[in-house]
Amino acid sequence: MRRALGASAALVFFCPDCLGEGSQDKSGFNLFRPTPDALLRELATDRPDKTENPYTVDAGHFQLELDLVSYTRDRTKDETVRAVSVAPFNLKVGLTNSSDLQFIAETYTRQRTTDRVAVTSRAMSGFGDVAVRWKINFWGNDGAKTGFGMISFAKVPTNQDGLGNNAVEGGVIFPLEIKLAEDWDLGMMTEVDWRQNSDSSAYHAESINTITVSHRLVGTLEAYVEFFSSVSGERNSEWIGTFDFGDLQIDAECSARCGC
Repeated sequence: MRRALGASAALVFFCPDCLGEGSQDKSGFNLFRPTPDALLRELATDRPDKTENPYTVDAGHFQLELDLVSYTRDRTKDETVRAVSVAPFNLKVGLTNSSDLQFIAETYTRQRTTDRVAVTSRAMSGFGDVAVRWKINFWGNDGAKTGFGMISFAKVPTNQDGLGNNAVEGGVIFPLEIKLAEDWDLGMMTEVDWRQNSDSSAYHAESINTITVSHRLVGTLEAYVEFFSSVSGERNSEWIGTFDFGDLQIDAECSARCGC
């Protein structure tokens, strides 16, 4: 079994006067006919926890999510991996009222792997991989108590200094969110990935499941607790379970309109 602990801070850029719920039909809006400011839905982010949300960015609008600094520590029986990532981001653009396109980049990562058996250590640093994702919302985009969606994605190997496996990989994610009473939210996610084996060019399936509970404390300060589980179809692979907590979300005003 592998255990890991992580925490991060998220910075989200958006227009604070662009919030609001509209009851009228928004299906006619698209990338080239942006949703009016008065009808924009409440801000929803996919960071910094591992559980994705089912909500999309309004048509014709952009949303930038990034971690200022992210630190992870992954310990197995024989080795420990520590990594620091600086400003990894997710740029989203609303295509229709129920779909958006996302570009995720790992801008700079420094990783140190310590082999406790061989008593060796190796450090790597540089640009990471890039992922392209398409999210579609099936229901709950505009104010419902529950929301459900699907995210399909592909990873492009752009990493430097051996920070990735240099393979094209992909998968599909099914996120569900339930709004509970008193500013409490429950999020769940099931994901199936297609990944390359660690010792060959063959591929295997990997199943991921998460559950997270979040609560708004005061203002924009929100805390969450999350459990993450991963089961790989690769031979001799270990079950991975992580426990994560945190979330300091800072809302920063943008100087330009969010729409095209």
